[in-house]
Amino acid sequence: MLTQNQIHKFEEKFLASYAMKSQDTAGRAHKEEEHPYRSVYQRDRDRIIHSAAFRRLEYKTQVFVNHEGDYYRTRLTHTLEVAQIARTVAAALRLNIDLTEAVSLAHDLGHTPFGHAGEDALDELMRSEGGFNHNLQGLRVVDLLEERYPNFPGLNLSWEVREGIVKHSSEFDQAVVLKSFKPDQMPTLETQLVDIADEIAYDNHDLDDGITSGLLKEEDLARLPIWEKLIKRLKANYSSLDQERKKYLIIRSLIDMQVTDLIQHTEKIISSAKIDSSLKVRKLGKKIISFSEEMKALRLPLREYLKEKLYRHYRVVRMSYKAKRFIKELFEVYIKIPNALPAHVQKRIPQDGVRRAVCDYIAGMTDRYALDEYKKLFDPYEKV
Repeated sequence: MLTQNQIHKFEEKFLASYAMKSQDTAGRAHKEEEHPYRSVYQRDRDRIIHSAAFRRLEYKTQVFVNHEGDYYRTRLTHTLEVAQIARTVAAALRLNIDLTEAVSLAHDLGHTPFGHAGEDALDELMRSEGGFNHNLQGLRVVDLLEERYPNFPGLNLSWEVREGIVKHSSEFDQAVVLKSFKPDQMPTLETQLVDIADEIAYDNHDLDDGITSGLLKEEDLARLPIWEKLIKRLKANYSSLDQERKKYLIIRSLIDMQVTDLIQHTEKIISSAKIDSSLKVRKLGKKIISFSEEMKALRLPLREYLKEKLYRHYRVVRMSYKAKRFIKELFEVYIKIPNALPAHVQKRIPQDGVRRAVCDYIAGMTDRYALDEYKKLFDPYEKV
């Protein structure tokens, strides 16, 4: 049997000096005996996968609301794609794959129904109490709201995975400043990697979903330098491909191009900055996991195109408007009539206050559950 002690020896031998080793963990908030044949981060990963919050990601919006169709990505499929990309890069850079995977799987646990529209609505509704941030909500989920263990609330994850949730940052995600997570220090390379893997995943799968939905047109994409570059390569190797295979090949090639650049450029940064420990990673003062300037320049027009043609498309804007209205109206009813809340939500009101308890309840809903609640509360012919 591979024991935890042997896992530690394996990490010392095969992981890079700058990787985060499981034996160096800052530990858990609630003391408990560690597992005999799983490292701290392997155990964290398993706890996340078995959580209710993780399962609910299956029916939470990425861009297209769940009832738009079965093909489109959800928060769950997005999360799995992030984990796959991050694991690949972590292996190439000899980072801790288990920590990388755990942070990847946890990074969106605090997301609301209906994507960023839901988050914006709750942020506005909770303005008097500090607003709403899905990273901070993710921390509440794993520290308090999951109720699975007899000796502590939450999942009691390691400090490093919890730090990865709090410090997750991207164009759509804002890191949270909490004194308990050393805001003056950079996160581990594993967490930095998840930030970029998140961007690669949603850029490319939103592109895929946008083309499939008909909201994005290939003739417009052909004007983008990165798309034009791949089309030339594709034509040179494949003379006749149907549209579906052509799309998959381009998306796959886009991901591969970005991942390869990310690995190669990050290796150069690590070498030039003489990074030889996880402590140096934290004290460098800037992120190490990064694309080259050339790749950043190639990616920028694509990302601007997605903003303009997909995220601001009138159908997506309509979905967002409806989602915000649903959430605001649900929130107002629950605040006015707390007795309309389920018993497990009502019991949190004395310690958290009614607004926070309602916010937690709505944030944990799936798209489908929120729509069902809305019908129960506002449709006179719907059973409650």
